[in-house]
Amino acid sequence: MDYKQLIIRGISYSQTQSGAYALLLEHEETNVKLPVVIGNFEAQSISLGLEKDIHPPRPLTHDLFTKFIVSANYQLVSVIIYQIVDGVFFSNINFKNSETEEEMILDARTSDAVAMAVRFDAPIYTTQQVLSEAGILLELEEVAKEEEHFSETIQTEDSLKSISMDELQKLLDEAVKEEDFDTALEIQEEIKRRKKNID
Repeated sequence: MDYKQLIIRGISYSQTQSGAYALLLEHEETNVKLPVVIGNFEAQSISLGLEKDIHPPRPLTHDLFTKFIVSANYQLVSVIIYQIVDGVFFSNINFKNSETEEEMILDARTSDAVAMAVRFDAPIYTTQQVLSEAGILLELEEVAKEEEHFSETIQTEDSLKSISMDELQKLLDEAVKEEDFDTALEIQEEIKRRKKNID
């Protein structure tokens, strides 16, 4: 089957469901976006998987499963979002044994599959049918909303700019300790930006 590779474009608060997030996947060749509604825990887990520098004090469920997979001599090869039924995405995680080359396919929620894929830097694919059924091309109004969200992010960054590097590190440690990973990610970005400027 001809699969279409997706990249992660971002995670934002869901406009349609309270307390949920929207994971935005994109097919780069066509710019078609695939919005997947996910829970708060999964959003944090995916964000932490993407941000390799932040380590929670205790392993999250996806980190634990990652260690188990590696210990069992398997590698996560790919994730395939193969179907959508009544707004629910269905995904498979494809594994391969490093020694025997034996393949294993596990059914998974898409949010869990993506959280695992980012930990292995594995590609995420979907079918043309799923893209046709659930994919969207961002309209101008939605682009404006994204710009508004970007503007809010800049305001948060501005408030962090006035804090010293030592204070930022303390805030980061505190945020990780309190498991406030959204704040931790924002602080981490500011620290990275400053280090880049020094280099």
